[in-house]
Amino acid sequence: MNSSTTISAELGLRLVVPDRSTVPLMATLEYAADDPYAIRMAFHVGNEDPVEWIFARELLTVGIERRAGFGDVRVWPAGRENDRTLQLALSSPFGDALFDVPLIPMADFLHKTYDIVAAGRESEFVDMDAELEHLLWSS
Repeated sequence: MNSSTTISAELGLRLVVPDRSTVPLMATLEYAADDPYAIRMAFHVGNEDPVEWIFARELLTVGIERRAGFGDVRVWPAGRENDRTLQLALSSPFGDALFDVPLIPMADFLHKTYDIVAAGRESEFVDMDAELEHLLWSS
């Protein structure tokens, strides 16, 4: 079973800077059934091309409830009951960033991804022959 169904959403979030103030910015979330384990997030930073990160869908899902991830990507819930956020910490050779993501819009987006590909059924949407061909012949 393979599908090209995709969904996307625009999300306003805040970059937390060293003095603990925040800078608003936009990100585009994208999910495709033919890449069922991944959420792509493009951070729009000024006039430059967006900076894209790929996250495990399960990592973001777990991060809504409790701390998850280690190393380069960590997520955890924060805030008060009526102002809940998802903290998203990223690390790369170019530096570290902490984002304050509104929890409800992120949870709504993730919920829609599970409407497309249910948890535990991801492997049914992966074209293993194409993946193997890509791995063996891409170099």
